[in-house]
Amino acid sequence: MKTRTTLAVLVAFLGLTTSISHAQNEECMTKLSIFHEYVKAENFDAAYEPWMWFRQNCKGFNRAVIVDGEKILKYKIEKTSGTEQVAFINDLIKLYGEGATDYPDKYGKGDTEMDIISTKYKYRTELGLSDEQLYNGYDNVFKSYRKDFTSPSALYTYFSLVVDLFDAGKKPAQDLFDKYDDVMEKIDEEVKNAAEELNKFVEKEDAGQTLTKKESSRKEYLEKILDAFDKVTGSINTKLGQRANCEVLIPLYKKDFEAKKNDAVWLKRAVSRMADKDCTDDPLFIDLVKAYDQTSPSADTKYYVAMLLLKQGKTNEALGYFRQSSDLETDSYKKGKLAEKIGHILKNKGRYAEARNYYMESIKLNPSNGRPYLAIGTMYANSANDCGDSVFNKRAVYWLAAAEADKAARVDPTIRSHAQQSAESWRAKAPSKSDIFTQGNAGQTISVGCWINRSVTVPSI
Repeated sequence: MKTRTTLAVLVAFLGLTTSISHAQNEECMTKLSIFHEYVKAENFDAAYEPWMWFRQNCKGFNRAVIVDGEKILKYKIEKTSGTEQVAFINDLIKLYGEGATDYPDKYGKGDTEMDIISTKYKYRTELGLSDEQLYNGYDNVFKSYRKDFTSPSALYTYFSLVVDLFDAGKKPAQDLFDKYDDVMEKIDEEVKNAAEELNKFVEKEDAGQTLTKKESSRKEYLEKILDAFDKVTGSINTKLGQRANCEVLIPLYKKDFEAKKNDAVWLKRAVSRMADKDCTDDPLFIDLVKAYDQTSPSADTKYYVAMLLLKQGKTNEALGYFRQSSDLETDSYKKGKLAEKIGHILKNKGRYAEARNYYMESIKLNPSNGRPYLAIGTMYANSANDCGDSVFNKRAVYWLAAAEADKAARVDPTIRSHAQQSAESWRAKAPSKSDIFTQGNAGQTISVGCWINRSVTVPSI
């Protein structure tokens, strides 16, 4: 009776049993109970034998064989060495395959292949796998199950391997750059998806509504994902390093231009790479941009024409093309990023009021992006000496700047630390408590003139 009660609790807790008819198999039920209890107690050595018997004799009976089996085999791998350890590693890989075969509704093929190649990479030394073998494994998963290839660390590993193969002379430069584009495009997709979902929670909070516990948990997860992708993007660019400098890119694209000048995808990637690496002074960049605009006129092509004009010092003309690009863009996330870029251009030209309008448009389109808030705060701080009619009121502008930095820190995990430091720095430059006491204006509202045209309330002391 005790065994039956334990099994009933186990099945109800795990929700794993897949066939009621198999419940009559007393031996399977008993072994399931035994190895699961051992796993809960972290007695993996004792769990191994009943688990293996269950695995061999109760196929498809209960998903605990995969859930608990993974823990058992990882323990065995950690505690063994040599040929014995390799055997357990290969058995773990085999177990992942069994999960996809026996429980396809719980273990998708793409996720399974990711688990397998990640395991092979982790134990590459023990398994004696070369960079080429590992890269081919990741490449196969990426090409076959792209939508499931969402791990930031796996994307970095995938790209890191092709860089190592390039350095070893086993991959040409074009393969390296193509793979960089593939990986960065995938990262952009994942960031876009996460940001758009996060925006909904930010908008709800901005409207004064409280997130549910589930929503708060999901928001925290999305913030972590965005932060992870931000770090991975930096690591990938560091890994690429000077391998993609102008001295490498220009001869490569010159060689292929005639053959590829009607290939919109190739042109887009070539123009993007040249722009990213500031190779825009070379005449080839003009040829690439023109060919891209003729082959596939779009928001992207207008953007790159604007970049070209900007490089030539034709700021106003460039802004016109940037606006055309924005008008043609239908994706709100991309439109928000473009508005931010236009804001940066205007900010760098000292056209702060216009820049703020674009930054605010960017925030409206992508509320979880904190960079526009921080840029507005920087413009306020830079204007403190110009936008006040007294020393106190000039320094009060720093409260406005700090408030923008606070907003950036609240919505954007990727710049949270920097935004918090900026807010702290700007508040330190604002009037102190003793200044407020001397002025006798605690709680009063100060109107800040010039381009800022905002008001700020003096804190109470």
